[in-house]
Amino acid sequence: MSGVITLAHGAGGQETKELIDRVFLRALGNDYLSEAEDAAVIALGKFAVSTDGFIVAPPIFKGGDIGKLAVAGSCNDVAMRGAKPKFLTASFIIEEGVSFELLETIVASFAAELAKNEAKLVAADTKVTPRNQAGGGLYISTTAFGEVKLEGLAARNLKEGDYIIASGTCGDHGAAIFAAREEIAFEGDLKSDCASLWGLVSRLIDAKAPIVCMRDATRGGLAAVTNEWASAADVAITLQEAAIGVKNEVKGACELLGFEPYALANEGMMIAAVRGEAAALEALNVMRSDALGKNAAVIGFVGGDRRGRVILQTPHKTSRFLDAPSGELLPRIC
Repeated sequence: MSGVITLAHGAGGQETKELIDRVFLRALGNDYLSEAEDAAVIALGKFAVSTDGFIVAPPIFKGGDIGKLAVAGSCNDVAMRGAKPKFLTASFIIEEGVSFELLETIVASFAAELAKNEAKLVAADTKVTPRNQAGGGLYISTTAFGEVKLEGLAARNLKEGDYIIASGTCGDHGAAIFAAREEIAFEGDLKSDCASLWGLVSRLIDAKAPIVCMRDATRGGLAAVTNEWASAADVAITLQEAAIGVKNEVKGACELLGFEPYALANEGMMIAAVRGEAAALEALNVMRSDALGKNAAVIGFVGGDRRGRVILQTPHKTSRFLDAPSGELLPRIC
C-alpha cells in the first residue's frame, strides 16, 4: 500500500478492504464490527441519540485532534441528557492524498476516547473524495447512543430561582484552534479543553443533584447556551461576569483579536442549571471533586426583568445584554 489515501481506497474493492483492515479494524475492531454486515444488531432500552459532524483545521491541535473531538463531542451530547454513552456509529470522509500516518493517528485517538467512555463503535463507513473537493483533509460524522440514567432534563423546565454553574473556563477550545490555525504564539499554555464529560455528569447524578438541564458549551460557547435556554423557557438569565472563569491566555487572545470570550467554543466544559441555591453549592462541590470540574463556579441564576434575554452583570456594577453570537467568528472549530 502507498503512504497516502487514493481514490481506489474508496472504490469498494481490494484497496477499500485493505484500508479498513489496516486502519479501522486494527484500532476499533470489536464483536459488532467483525461481523462485517450492513447493520449491527444491538439491544436498546431507553436511549438518548445525537448526531454530529466534525470539521476542524488543523486536524491535530494542542489538547486533542479531530478523532478525540468526534468521540467526545457526540458522547457529551448524550451525557447532557443524563445518558451514559454506550454505542457510536461513524462516517469518515477522507480526501485523497491524506497520509496513512495521519489517518492512523486520528483513528487511534478516536479509539482511545471511545475506551474512556466505555463505549463501542458498532457501525462505520468510509468515503474517499477527489482532491480539493471535500474542503480538505478529513471529516468525521458520528451518532452516539446513550443509556438514560436521569430523565426529564430539559431547558424548558427552567424557572426563576434556578442557579447556573459552569464546570470550567470559557473559550479554551476556540482560542486554541484559532492560534493553531493562524500559527500565532501566545504566552502561557493555550490548549483545547477537549474532553469527555460523562464522568463528571455521573458524579452529579450519583449525588442526586436536582439538575434541571445541562449543555456542553461548544459552538457559540456560554453565550449561545444561555441565550438558547432563556428563549426555550421564556425566562431571564442573569450572569455575574466576575464569577465566569476565563484563562489569561484566552483573555489575551480575545483582547488582541477582538473576540468575546463568552462566545468562543469549549469542548470539555458544561453548563448546568440546578434548582435552588443550597443544591447549587452542593453540586459545585461535587464538580470540584472531579479533575474536569476543578475550576467550576456558580456563575448566575434564572431571574431578571427581561424575559428571553441574558443579562451580564459586570464587576463595575453595570449590566449589558449578552447576545447570542452571530456571523462566522471562528470557522471549522469542531
